[in-house]
Amino acid sequence: MKFWTFSLLFFCVLSLSSCIELIDDIKINNDGSGTLKYTVNLSSSKVKVTSILALDSVNGIRVPSISELNERIADFQKKLDTKPGISNVTIESDFENFVFKLRCDFTSVTALQTAIKEVVRDELRDKNVPELDAIWLNWDGQKLVRSIPEISVKKTTEFQQEDIVLLKQGTYTSITRFERPVDHYDNPSAQISANKMNVMIKTNPHALSQNTSLLDNIIYLTPLK
Repeated sequence: MKFWTFSLLFFCVLSLSSCIELIDDIKINNDGSGTLKYTVNLSSSKVKVTSILALDSVNGIRVPSISELNERIADFQKKLDTKPGISNVTIESDFENFVFKLRCDFTSVTALQTAIKEVVRDELRDKNVPELDAIWLNWDGQKLVRSIPEISVKKTTEFQQEDIVLLKQGTYTSITRFERPVDHYDNPSAQISANKMNVMIKTNPHALSQNTSLLDNIIYLTPLK
């Protein structure tokens, strides 16, 4: 998602010229409610990120201070927590190792998508972003249709060649968890856990930026008893 990228757009500055690990983890309960967890991990490049934060700008983009980032994070958390159907929003920020973790509960995937779209659109200067109109989660009680919002990876198309190399070294892991076993799924790159209740797909941010459908999946569950 994310979201997030869903996805915490203000972390884009931190991801410039850095090896990045993204984990998109969503739990879907039988009633359609669930929990979203989204992790941005730059710890393997913390020396480079620290040096970036010491600069005024990178590639013409102003680099915010840590205090400004903390303000944006707090504002993002506050806005998301006020949206209908969203609760228990927490964001853990580790500016020593540059690891950031978002967690929230939702009453339905529709509530989750609507909340994220509204908050992200509010963060953008240009409010007319067609990518935000897309539906990347669809749940009907029997199957989940998943994709990655194009806006989550769109920024990577502007990176320089040296940044692309680092993006290839990064990882993007998409995990979907359920309350009952999975019957089957469409994406051949996906892996299923031993208990058949979790599905995972892994790629890298560069590959995903070139083909946003890499993580697309339709996951079919066993019928409710």
